[in-house]
Amino acid sequence: MRVVRLLLSYLLIVFVGGALLAPWIWKGAQELGAAVPALAPVAAHPFHRYVNRCLIILAVAGAIPLIRSFQLHSLHEMGWRAPWIRPIALGFAFGFSSLGLVIATQALSGHLDWNRTASANQWFHRIASAAFAAGAVALVEEGLFRGAVFSALRRTLPFAGASAIVSSLFAWVHFMERPPAPDAVGPWTGLFMLAQMMRGLTHLPMLFPALINLGLIGWMLAMARERTGSLAMAIGLHAGWVFWLKITLFAFVPNTSDIPAFWGSGKLVDGWLASAVLAVQCSLLHAWFRPRHRSNP
Repeated sequence: MRVVRLLLSYLLIVFVGGALLAPWIWKGAQELGAAVPALAPVAAHPFHRYVNRCLIILAVAGAIPLIRSFQLHSLHEMGWRAPWIRPIALGFAFGFSSLGLVIATQALSGHLDWNRTASANQWFHRIASAAFAAGAVALVEEGLFRGAVFSALRRTLPFAGASAIVSSLFAWVHFMERPPAPDAVGPWTGLFMLAQMMRGLTHLPMLFPALINLGLIGWMLAMARERTGSLAMAIGLHAGWVFWLKITLFAFVPNTSDIPAFWGSGKLVDGWLASAVLAVQCSLLHAWFRPRHRSNP
């Protein structure tokens, strides 16, 4: 299928290109950090973050050529259509409440403890940062995954096939580790670092249930896009989940270094508790979006 070939080519360029670009960006940052003290904190970022940012830059830069190659001729065709405020708010409420329930259960069980050392100013900045990140990530990822890729696949595939491909891809790109810093950075270090970042895909205890949960999330986002014809509710759902992912490790402190498989860690989506909550949410959304058949008068 032409769309799948184009998508695979795009992923190859993004991942290989980003890994090869990262060492040069890292070296440039080191030189700028030494020359400009204000940029020293940026230069001090771990190398895996440079790889990750280069992947994001190439993914965004390649989005427009990808959309053109998919022959998607308008934003309306990709789901950028009104209304916006109400479906985004509803989606955010659904996403926020589901992972909020997971966190509340962990806190009540004693697995998580409230962060009592942070100041009001720190709370304000962290909440603002999490809100901005949630909005930005939701807009970019929904525009790419459910706006461009899903819309293109949906032309030739049924909903189940298109959503399975997009949900699998969505889960895969979000399942990356943070490996330790390399001893030295050379032209090929980015490729070795990328392989280490994907090492979790070969470790079954780490793979499940996180991959299942990310797949459920991707399925719900595709269902919101399909049943509403718009990206609005998917953007709200995505933003609600990302907000908790960005703020949980600041707002709460684990009471134990042990991470039981049922409860999961501060990542929220790596425990079976999250699987149960997301499965219930998926069922509720499916029932809500189910077409209502009216009898003829």
